[in-house]
This record gives sequence, C-alpha cells and structure tokens, in this order.
Amino acid sequence: MSDQKESPEETRIRHTRNFGVIAHIDAGKTTFSERVLFITGKNHKIGEVHDGGATMDYMQEERDRGITITSAATSCDWGKYKFSLIDTPGHVDFTVEVERSLRVLDGAVGVFCAVAGVQPQSETVWRQANRYNVPRIAFVNKMDRTGADFYKAIETMRERLNANAVPLVMPIGREKDFIGLVDLIEMKSCIWADNDAREMTVGDIPDELKEEAQKHREIMIEAVAECHDDVLEKFLEGKEISNDEIQMAIRKGTLDLKITPVFCGSAFKDKGVQNVLDAIVDYLPSPLDVPPIEGIDPESDEKVSFKLRSDEPFASLVFKTISDPNGDLTFIRIYSGQMKQGERYYNGRSRRYERIGRLMRMHAMTREPIDVAEAGDIVAVVGIKDAITGDTLSTRDHPVVYEAMTFPDTVISMAIEPKSAGDRDKLSSIIGKMVREDPTFKAVTDEQTGQMVISGMGELHLEVKCNLITNDHKIGVTVGRPKVAYKMTLKGPKKVEARHIKQSGGSGQFAVARVRFSTDEDVEHCKYIDAIKGGSVPREYIPAVGHGITTAVKSGGRLGFPFCKVVAELYDGQSHDVDSSVMAFEAAGVQAFRMACEGNSQLLEPIMKIEIEAPEEKTGDVIGDLSSRRGLVEEMITKPGGISSVTGKVPLSEMFQYSTMLRSLTQGRGTYSMEPSTYEPVPPNIAEKVLEDIAKD
Repeated sequence: MSDQKESPEETRIRHTRNFGVIAHIDAGKTTFSERVLFITGKNHKIGEVHDGGATMDYMQEERDRGITITSAATSCDWGKYKFSLIDTPGHVDFTVEVERSLRVLDGAVGVFCAVAGVQPQSETVWRQANRYNVPRIAFVNKMDRTGADFYKAIETMRERLNANAVPLVMPIGREKDFIGLVDLIEMKSCIWADNDAREMTVGDIPDELKEEAQKHREIMIEAVAECHDDVLEKFLEGKEISNDEIQMAIRKGTLDLKITPVFCGSAFKDKGVQNVLDAIVDYLPSPLDVPPIEGIDPESDEKVSFKLRSDEPFASLVFKTISDPNGDLTFIRIYSGQMKQGERYYNGRSRRYERIGRLMRMHAMTREPIDVAEAGDIVAVVGIKDAITGDTLSTRDHPVVYEAMTFPDTVISMAIEPKSAGDRDKLSSIIGKMVREDPTFKAVTDEQTGQMVISGMGELHLEVKCNLITNDHKIGVTVGRPKVAYKMTLKGPKKVEARHIKQSGGSGQFAVARVRFSTDEDVEHCKYIDAIKGGSVPREYIPAVGHGITTAVKSGGRLGFPFCKVVAELYDGQSHDVDSSVMAFEAAGVQAFRMACEGNSQLLEPIMKIEIEAPEEKTGDVIGDLSSRRGLVEEMITKPGGISSVTGKVPLSEMFQYSTMLRSLTQGRGTYSMEPSTYEPVPPNIAEKVLEDIAKD
C-alpha cells in the first residue's frame, strides 16, 4: 500500500491496528495474545495461562482459575505497524467485556479449537462482532492436538456461524506430525524449526502436496475473486491473477464482511502466530478504513460526524472503567481530535466536565505515561470521576453523544451482607464501584428485608465478585443461595376499563382509560400504542397513560418480577374539563395494567443453551441427568478421541452446582458451557413451588 501524498498523521493512522481476540473459553485466546507480545518483542519471556503467569490475565482470580475474566488492553509494534490488542474473556458470564471491547475495536481475530471447531460461546462472540460490523480473520488453534481437523473446523464455521470462511493456508501434517503450512497466495511452504517455531524455513512445496495445494489455491481464488470487480472480471475471462491482486481482493472482502480469511497453527508452540500478525497488517482495517462514527449533538439533537484527524474537534467513547487503589482507570477510544493531560472535556450525558489527571498506554496492568493521545488511539485515563461505560467525552463548543451500548439483563441474584456490622458502609462503597465498572452487575437493597441483593450473568460471575470483596478488599461476607431472575407476562389478550375518579373537596381527580392488552414475542418490556380517535382522551394525557402502564410493567406487580412482551393499546377513554390531570391519567394507566394481570399472568423462567462434552461411554448418564433437570436434548455429535458433544436447552433454576454433578457422572472428564437463550413459561406445578418459596422468603 503506497504512502505517497499522505500526511504524516494519515500514515501514522494507516499504520495502526486496533483489534481484539475473541473465542470460546479455553480455545487459546490468552495463549495466542501472549505469543503476540513475545514475538513482537513486547515481552522477553512467555507467560503461560496454565501456570498462572499470563501477562494478560493479571487479576489473581484469573490466575487461580486459569480463565480470562476482564478484558486486558496492551500495545506492541510489528515492523512499522502499531498494534492495540484487547484480549477478551470466553466465559459467557463475562460477555459484557466482549461487548464493550468490540464496540470500540476496528477488527478482531477469532480463535477456534482445531478439535472442537465452533463452540457455543464462539457463536455468541461472533454474533456480537456481527452486530458491530467488525471485520475478522480466524485462527484455527491447537493443530497439534489429537483429533485436530483444520477443514472440519472450517466447515463448522460455515455451518454454525454462517461465515464465508476462506483458508489462505494449507496445513502440512496433522496432530503430532503438524510441522508447517503452505501459503496458498505465495505457493511456498513454511516449515518450523523443531526447537523454536519462531524460526521457519520458507521453500518450495513438497512434491507430494503440490496437487492438493493447487486445488486449494483455486478454491481460494474463486472465493476471493467475487469480492473485487476487477479481479472477478479477470477470473471469468480466465486471465492470470497476480498475488497482489489476490491480496487486494482478500482485503476488500474482509473489510466488506464478505469473507473471513482463515489461518492455522498452535499458539502454545508458537506455530502460525507470525502468519496471523502479517494477516492483521494485510487484511484488518486501520482506523481510516472504518466509516466515521456518527453521533448526536445533545443540545440540538442534530447528527454529528467528525473526521478521524487530530485537528478535528475532540470526541471519544468511554468503554470500560476499573477501580484501582492508585486511582480509577477509565479506558477511552479517541475518534477525533487530541486528548491532552490536564485538560477538561465535556460529558454530553451528565452535562459535566471531566478533568484528565494522567494519560497512559496500557500493557495489561503496566502503565506507560504519555502527554497526548491522538485520533485512532485507545488509551487509559486516571482522574475521571463520573463518566461510565458508554459515555461520550467531547468539547463544550462541539458537543456530541455517541450511541450508548446495550447489555443483557441479569439472570441470577443472591443476598449479600458483611459478617461484621461495622463493614456495612465499606461493603456498599465497594459494590457501588463494582456496579460502575460492570454494567451487567447490579445491586439493590430489598425494601422489605433491608438486605442488599446482587445480580449478575451467572453463578461464576457472582462468585468472582464475592471473592474479590473477600480477598482484595478483606471484607468477610455471608451470601444467600442464588435465586433465578424470573419474569412475568400476560397469558392472553384482555380489554380493561380503568377508572381513577376521586372527589375529596377542592379539585378532584378524573381519568378513564380503556386499554386493550396483548403480547408480542418481539417486545422486550412494553410497547404502548396510541389508538385514540375523536379526541375522547386529550392529546396531553395520552403519554401519561403510557407512562403509568410502563412503570407498572417494570415494577412487576405483587411478586416483584418485571413483566415482558406486553403490548398496550389505548383505544378510548373519558376526561373532565376541571378534574382531569396528567397525574390522574398516569394513575389510570397503572390501574389498567393491574386489572389486565388479574387471573391473566404467568411466570417465565430463563432457559439456557447448554453444550456438554463427555466421554462417549458416559453420554447416557449425562443425557439422563439432563432430562431429570427438565432439559431438552437437541443434538448429539461424536467427536474425535471418544468424546461426545450434547447440545440442548435447560432451565437455569435446575443447573445450580451442576459442575460438581457433571464431574461425578464423568469421573472428572466432562465439561460444559451455558449461555442465556430465552424465557419460557414455568410449568404450573413448578410455578406453584416457586411462589411458595417466595412467600417463605
């Protein structure tokens, strides 16, 4: 790519790559990230996940468990290119970390296990990347494992992710005999040295592989030619296509989300990582290749868009906060202008200023101080007081608010209280910081019992939070048993007439609202429809009825579980010239919903998508146990190495402490992963028991 006629700043930005590493838990994301840091010279020794020494897993909880819990940002150089890399978690309980990282990244590397292929959490992170239109390349890892199959893994990407996966390499050997690969663009072989896979010999393709390599190259050219009109024309005319033209077509196809280039290797053995680093440069976007992000002027509500240049007005997005004894860290992606240490910037949401105390680049938890950050950079800031995830920082003269991020509802909760009464205020303060850090972690005080109730995405999520309170903050806590976050909905349609009429001397209250209630699967909480004809309810009172209904839907009636999938249509009503008011019609809205619920509501429970991997001979026991938990088996696949994969759906309420049961059923060889799927009605006999338990509490 030519740098001619570019300004120094354009060249700097064109040589920047902001990307994340995404995958299912245990596919090798953190190991891959560690190899990137080692090969680029950022680290002088390799940190291993299995012995708790990984640079990117810097929290004690991560090192103890051998999993990534919080996304870690780092930067490194590869030739003349500057990389900003975010290693994200693979466990569904920490999906918020993937969500907010993908929101600010330009590209991603998806890591897949060569043995397991696409796994449930791979699908989740892939959908998140689709939502933010993030171009991706794929790395099929663990090619040296027993049962590894490069082409089977690619097939699962096509089937389960609907991805147009195009391999740009062909493995040489498999499992323990995996010794190198064929570069299908250059048509050269790369054989790794036995003692150091960073050393490789590039040479001619072995004779016995030439025919197979040519076949795979032709398949690749046919797939990528469709991404570029000029290359497609040459392909259809049967003309020779140069390697530069192939790369140009691959880059365009990747940026347009038409193809996903696929590479392979073994990150643990350093094999294939260098090829991916080159591919990040060649095929993933620089900040200049991404369309300018559009925001809203909070004063005028007009659309605003700035160019990715340092001389444009400053605009940036806060995508993560971390509580830290040395000053809370706020992670920021800069979209235009410059951020300078000591300056003040405007928060369009809170309408307040934030002062930048210290500005730095992050290397996991190591900080490199800088004075100025430029457009396209991802940096961390100390000193910000009020900004939270999703806030936009800009200037007062050119204010802008970018679209905030949306996060899933919590599915599990439990009571928590300090063992010592003197720690109550300290615990509240710490939990307040955790809530600010993690948008999927919630805390409320139960009005009836006075207990604090914390909610999250799963048992592991809440367990990690409690361990942080105990180990990092030295506060002993007592926790109640986990509780499922049930919801309610209406059983069926119902028409009601709500009459809020009161006379008590002076001006009275008068409001009559006639509302049709129904349900819609696509509605999250409540959809309010104004169907008033002929002015039976004055226009100024119509929104008040909707506000009353929506408030009642979210508050959850007598059981306290929020309602969902509710459609409310105000079709008629009555008002009084003197006694009607906004407050009266709002009260009528609340009353209307309560009337709709009488004898017409049902309990919904969260249903989880589950995948269990277990030895073939234990599959019958696993399926039997799943059925006893009201689980529904959807598919069973036999994998290499005598392993069976069982996928299905199961109510969350039946899955507490499941890991212990699975270990005992499979002699410690079974693993599973779960993610929220949907909410479904609770069977009447179970619903009765749930309501009895609630009454006892």
